[in-house]
Amino acid sequence: MQVTGKVVVVTGGANGIGKAMCEAFHREGAAKVVVADIDPDGARAVATPISGAAFKCDVGKEKDVHHVIEETERQFGPIALFCSNAGIGGGFDPLSVNAGGNSDEPWQRSWAVHVMAHVYAARHLIPRMKARGGGYFLNTISAAGLLSQVGSPAYSTTKHAAVGFAENLAISHKADNIKVSILCPQGVDTNMLRSIPKGPQSGDGDLSPEQVAQDVLKGLEQETFVILPHPQVLGYMRKKTENYDRWIAGMAKIQARMRESYGK
Repeated sequence: MQVTGKVVVVTGGANGIGKAMCEAFHREGAAKVVVADIDPDGARAVATPISGAAFKCDVGKEKDVHHVIEETERQFGPIALFCSNAGIGGGFDPLSVNAGGNSDEPWQRSWAVHVMAHVYAARHLIPRMKARGGGYFLNTISAAGLLSQVGSPAYSTTKHAAVGFAENLAISHKADNIKVSILCPQGVDTNMLRSIPKGPQSGDGDLSPEQVAQDVLKGLEQETFVILPHPQVLGYMRKKTENYDRWIAGMAKIQARMRESYGK
């Protein structure tokens, strides 16, 4: 897919990967880039220099996602690419003594933002895309959805669910010419990552949001399902599926090192 001349929506577009994607799509000649974010001032700050549009949107609320889709298409025309990019940290706690010990609230919020936001976008865009012969979804997930995130059960679990939904979306609507890509980086230099203390899990290096945005453009051009800005993730995936028990044991060692490091 080429974004030139297309209408593109990016949720979580006020900062980090979302901001970098908005700017990259503009440079590539998108007809209109719509910046949707729970922070309306931040969304406007990104949209104004790129002649885009800004909407306040809490992606965990279906009415907000529907409003962005409805108003974008009413004002600017059919959405060719919907980037469901917004995410939250999910309660990183390497010293937790119980993976299920958090209250329901962080689990429910993670589920709303990391899973249902993708569902809401599909629910309201699929009929429109089918009627006009196709479209594209880019869902920002994380390498945690393919591997895991030690110390953050809610984040990791909901990111796995997001991968599952994206797979089903791609399978169910391939015949409708609706394409799907998932963006699964490891560490990216964003506010979310900076809120987590560095530890043994940080050895593969952090990419800039701008680097990730360039990988997105390449992945969209090639229409590949899994976009991996950190190529080593593919090797980790292979090791995981080749011997799940060995992989679990290795991850448990990382968990132990993290507990030792953060417990000091």
